[in-house]
Amino acid sequence: MLQGSLWSTNYFDGSISPAWRNGCNLRFINLSHNRLQGQLPRSLANCSMLEFINFGENQLNDSFPYWLGNLPQLKVLILRSNGFYGALRKVGTSKFSELQIIDLSQNKFIGHLPTAYFEIWDAMKIIDTSHMTYMGESDIYPGSFPVFAYENYDYSIIMNNKGLRLEYLKIPSTLAAIDFSCNRFEGAIPNVIGNLKALHLLNLSNNMLTGHIPSSLANMKELECLDLSSNWLSGQVPLQLSELTYLSSFNVSWNNLSGSVPQGKQFDTFDSNSYKGNSGLCGALLEIKCGKFETIPSTPSTFTDDENSGSFFKINWMIIMIGYAGGLIVGVVAGNEFTKRKHDWFVKTFGRKQLRRQRKKNIRN
Repeated sequence: MLQGSLWSTNYFDGSISPAWRNGCNLRFINLSHNRLQGQLPRSLANCSMLEFINFGENQLNDSFPYWLGNLPQLKVLILRSNGFYGALRKVGTSKFSELQIIDLSQNKFIGHLPTAYFEIWDAMKIIDTSHMTYMGESDIYPGSFPVFAYENYDYSIIMNNKGLRLEYLKIPSTLAAIDFSCNRFEGAIPNVIGNLKALHLLNLSNNMLTGHIPSSLANMKELECLDLSSNWLSGQVPLQLSELTYLSSFNVSWNNLSGSVPQGKQFDTFDSNSYKGNSGLCGALLEIKCGKFETIPSTPSTFTDDENSGSFFKINWMIIMIGYAGGLIVGVVAGNEFTKRKHDWFVKTFGRKQLRRQRKKNIRN
């Protein structure tokens, strides 16, 4: 049978015992929702069969345990809501080669996002839906018919997904997720993260990330939830993201984004809350409409356009001809009367022409 430690949601405090001996056969450990303090014991690296580690919701104070990356079967690492700190540097040969789910949210991590890890987390790159199982599923009696059991261990997790705290009582073997929210990560989102094509959830919210949203995120065709809110991101929302047909939750609010928001497919299902706090964004959902022109006065007082000037001179020649036929005085009087009667016609006719011409210039510009 699978072996593990399930002591979550109690009132345990103090430090974690460092006495994990060589040859440790633990497959999972869940000490979440306690009051544990101090550091993670390095002797955990002796448990080479570990698949699932959950120390979330404690008071641990340690740097990122990169040495866990040498565990060849580790699939789930939950360190949420602790006091972990420092940068996520790749050290030595640590790889996390089988890692599918990592939750480091609500800690004190700093520095740039771990590009070196994104490049080697191969289990997040492979999409395999041919054999649907659940993590921790085990054949209790090898050699006889398979019996799968969950009652003797706990491979359940709670993650922030689609704006909600969701509990996965059983974890699908295909689920892949990264939650680095509520830390102090800075710098740009690396393009290489788009190679993690099996990701279902990516949450980088509430950090200090800058730069543009990489269009490479559109490569993550399985993505269902993307949260980049409350950062300092700038530039446009990539139109390529509209190709993410499974995307059901999208949030880029409270950044410095600008330009038009994508339209079509999944993006037609998102409301304005996905974009609030970005004064430079425009689109059908937002108060600021893209391509909106200011109203131009309808009665211009002068005619500076060549065509309008030519029309004005034609009227003057008509006045002269009247004067020639009926005498200079009569012509001037008649001409003045003619001009007075046609004044409104001048304004309406040539004012409209100028208005149309100004609008065409605005469109071209």
